[in-house]
Amino acid sequence: MPSTWLLITNATVVDGAANPPQPRTSVLVKDGRISAVGTQVSRELVPRGDDLTEIDATGKTVMPGLIDAHCHMTYGESRTEEEIDLYTSPELRTLKAAFHAQKVLRAGVTGISQPGGSYYIGVGLREAIKDGIVQGPRMTAAGRYLTTSNGLTDWFPDSVGVPEGSIGIVHNRLDDMIDEVRHQAKNGVDFIKLADSPYGDYQAFTSDEMKVLADLAHQLGKKMTIHARGDAEVHAAASAGMDWIMHGNIMSDETIAHLVQTGTPLVPTLLLLSNVGDWGHLVGAPAPMRDGMKSMLDKSADALHRAHAAGVTMVLGTDSGFSVTPYGVWHARELELLMTYAGLTALEAIQAGTSNGALMLGLDGQIGVVAPGMIADLIVVDGDPVADITVLQRRAAIETVIQDGKVVQFDEEMIARSWPHDRGIGYSVGDLTYDVVHGHADPDDPSLVTAGGPPGLASREEARDVVADLTRREHAARQE
Repeated sequence: MPSTWLLITNATVVDGAANPPQPRTSVLVKDGRISAVGTQVSRELVPRGDDLTEIDATGKTVMPGLIDAHCHMTYGESRTEEEIDLYTSPELRTLKAAFHAQKVLRAGVTGISQPGGSYYIGVGLREAIKDGIVQGPRMTAAGRYLTTSNGLTDWFPDSVGVPEGSIGIVHNRLDDMIDEVRHQAKNGVDFIKLADSPYGDYQAFTSDEMKVLADLAHQLGKKMTIHARGDAEVHAAASAGMDWIMHGNIMSDETIAHLVQTGTPLVPTLLLLSNVGDWGHLVGAPAPMRDGMKSMLDKSADALHRAHAAGVTMVLGTDSGFSVTPYGVWHARELELLMTYAGLTALEAIQAGTSNGALMLGLDGQIGVVAPGMIADLIVVDGDPVADITVLQRRAAIETVIQDGKVVQFDEEMIARSWPHDRGIGYSVGDLTYDVVHGHADPDDPSLVTAGGPPGLASREEARDVVADLTRREHAARQE
């Protein structure tokens, strides 16, 4: 049977391995794998009679497609946790996840890892994309977050409990946690997601619990990751053998050295913090929340700069799926944030967004680099992301998306649509007091918005977990 070939000519190749760009270079792809890369590569290498597609990339950049290692396809661009967990049926959540997947791919994100979501929708979406039923990036998926009553995702009062549709599942006994890992492995997840304390000011799991669960996941052929913001849980997670860690906002030099020693990658996931801190005022986020997110981001910069200097591997992750991090819009902004808040160079940031994410796709050494033998998930960019990393944030600049060596065609009109989850029941974003009505108070005064949060990692207004505050507080989102 004849092979299928793709030839991209005269491009500047940014290979995803942090090597210097290669000008006037051609890339030849055979049956979904890169066959040759170089200045002498031409159509003469293609046997006569085989199918050949050619792309003239003169003046353009060819690089690996981005890999977003923290992308929640079941969140539905929700504005509250209730919208994520309660209001939309599992059937409709599944269809919306499939719809949103094409938007992510169109942004040049050819691979995603979903660290938790509703039901086993992520597992089903992964298979539908793999079978070509749904258009979207190649994908790995966890099930519901596994947490304790002291961890992220135990949102609601005990009188309400944890609804079936919640993105998290709560267990406080190790035997129950073990059962949950076994059930999730049975149901086809690629990895297990633990969710430690929301703010990072204590460990929600004991070190022994982390170790037992990680060992079991590995025994069952699965990987394990964890939401860990503070120093203690990051250190414990690395000791337990987590395959990668998400966030790491506050870390001591000892913990950073431990990450280097164990080779544990870090997915800082700065986008959610930054979008709220920088632009939350445009969508009704109250001032205390915006200030708190920005303060947390500034505090993270200290730890992340030290981690980068020490050699910790950084990976792109965005927490896309919230209303403030909609699908297919801001994924590449994380690269800019890694440069600003962790000190990465442009080439290092691109590496964080490509080859470093291969582990989270279960394709370490097979994807994320423009080199012979690698899977041909590529993008053609109108611009130079090494000189200006923000070019990758402009959809029009992502001229061509290539998946498994084939040029992807998109329904641009469909992708331009929005299809969020069912909205929560909201009455206002502030309190209608006497003083507001009669002009004695500014309704936008942050003192009128309920504030609060636990002490520990930072001050009351600073120590806000992004996910918790964005989703639990209905007044933080502008209602339709």
